[in-house]
Amino acid sequence: MHRRSLLAAAGLAVPMSALLQVDDALAVLPEVQGAATPQRIASLLTRARRRWDTGDLSALVRSLPELLAAAHQAAEQSDDRAGYVLVASAYDLAAEALNKIGMGPQSRITADRATLFAARSEDVLAQAAAARTLGVVLRHEDRPRIAEQVTLQAAERIHAAGLPTPEHAAAYAQMLCTSAYNTAQAGDNRALDMIQDARAAARSLPQGTPALGRRTRIDSPQVALYEVSVHWALGDPEKALAVGHELKPAMFATPERRARLHTDMARAWWLRGRPEQTAQRLLAASREAAGEVRDRPAIRAMAQQVVARHGRVAGARELTALLRRR
Repeated sequence: MHRRSLLAAAGLAVPMSALLQVDDALAVLPEVQGAATPQRIASLLTRARRRWDTGDLSALVRSLPELLAAAHQAAEQSDDRAGYVLVASAYDLAAEALNKIGMGPQSRITADRATLFAARSEDVLAQAAAARTLGVVLRHEDRPRIAEQVTLQAAERIHAAGLPTPEHAAAYAQMLCTSAYNTAQAGDNRALDMIQDARAAARSLPQGTPALGRRTRIDSPQVALYEVSVHWALGDPEKALAVGHELKPAMFATPERRARLHTDMARAWWLRGRPEQTAQRLLAASREAAGEVRDRPAIRAMAQQVVARHGRVAGARELTALLRRR
C-alpha cells in the first residue's frame, strides 16, 4: 500500500528517492549524525518550517528523515515533556507535508505518532496541533465527520483550560477554523456558524500571535481565507468569491499562505465554471510557491483539467509548462 502511494505521487516534483527515504524512515529511523540536542532539533524544525512557509515541499520532504530521527533520539535521551513536544512537533509538520503531496498512508502514520507523543507531553497546545493535523489527514481520507469530531473535541479541551495565554486563544481560533472546514466538507451548514465563532475569537488576539505549529499567525485575514474554503466546500462559489475579493496577497506573511489564497480562489472560479479566471489564479499561486500547484494532487488535477478541457484560454499554455517542470 505504501509503495503504491509513492507511485501515485511519482508525477510530482518531489524526487522519488526522497519519498522512498521517508517511507523507509517510518519503518527504521536512520542513524543520527552528531548530537541530538534540543537546540539542534529546534534549529531543524525552524528550517523545516521555513521550507513549509516558502512552499519548498521537495526540500522539506528530503529533510524529514534527519529531523524525525534526531527528534526521536532527543526525546529518548531527555524523557521529559519538552522532548516529547519537540518530537510531536516534528511528526506534526511531517504529517502536514506528506498529506499535502498526497502520501496518504505515510501522513496517517506521522499524524498518529504526533498524537501519541503530544499525549505523552501533556501539553495542551501540542495535543491541539496534533489533533488539527490528524483532522486534516482524516478529511483527505474522505472522513470529514470523524475529522470534525477530532478537531472539535480538541477545541473544547483548549476552551476548558480557560485560554490562559494569547497562544491558547490563537489555538482555539485555529481549531474552530479547521473544524469549520471539516464540517463544510461533510456538507453541513453548521460550518458557517463555526467560522463566525472563529472570526470572533481571532478578533481579540494580539497582533502577530502565532498559530498552532508556529507556521503562520491567526488573524482576521487568515480566518477569512478559511471562510473562502468553507463556502466553496459547501458548493457556494459566489459567496466564496465575494469573501475572497476582499483579501489581498499582502495580507499574508508567507508565500505558502499567499499561494493558498490563490488556489482557494481558483477552486471557487472552477466551481463557478470560469476556466480563464481559474488558470490566472493557479498561475498566481505558482508565482508565490510553485509546489502549491505542482505538488498538491487536488490542485494539480484541477490545473490538468483546465488544460485538457480549455486549452485555448489565457494561461493554459503557461499551466502546461508548469505541470511539466521538474
